[in-house]
Amino acid sequence: MQKVQVLNQSGKKTKEINAPKEIFSYPVKEHLLYEVVINYRTNQRHGTASTKTRSEVRGGGRKPWRQKGTGRARAGSNRSPLWRKGGIVFGPKPKTYYYSLPKKVKRNALKSALSMKFAENQLLVLEKLNFKEPKTKEGAKLLEMLSLDSALIVDDHENENLFLSLGNIPKVKAVDHNQVNVYDVLNYKWLVLTQRAFESLIERLK
Repeated sequence: MQKVQVLNQSGKKTKEINAPKEIFSYPVKEHLLYEVVINYRTNQRHGTASTKTRSEVRGGGRKPWRQKGTGRARAGSNRSPLWRKGGIVFGPKPKTYYYSLPKKVKRNALKSALSMKFAENQLLVLEKLNFKEPKTKEGAKLLEMLSLDSALIVDDHENENLFLSLGNIPKVKAVDHNQVNVYDVLNYKWLVLTQRAFESLIERLK
């Protein structure tokens, strides 16, 4: 059974815990990572672009001129798409770009991402992360102690002081262990988990 070191907040080793091979030695499947990252980014799109059709543009209630006898082309509304300030034909409307992937694909992609971090020695497990006060200074001190320049930090959402302390620091993101996703794991150089988050993540992926 392979092991992972557990550190305290100062970066000193305190003990070792098991890192299951079925997760942390899982083969890195790049095609799954690609599919899941594309899915994540696509689902972030809001699709709020919108234009007005001739029925939605203001005005156009009166026929501009009589049907016959003027020598001009027939016109029923000054909000026709042919006219300046008229409606738009086949313009964009609010839509959703959301699509889902099978749970097994997302689970195996996350295993691949965790396995990659473990193999590259960019995964840290800390005993706990306790801040007395929600201060950015506390978060910066932690990063300096651990020599982290870009990190995804994972703990329980109940640890409010941690999330508030790291919220304003660039290239750092704190998430709940239930919200860990492939895109975030790959987007940051280091993956830092508390021991309880590490154990919860293993339970989730079994």
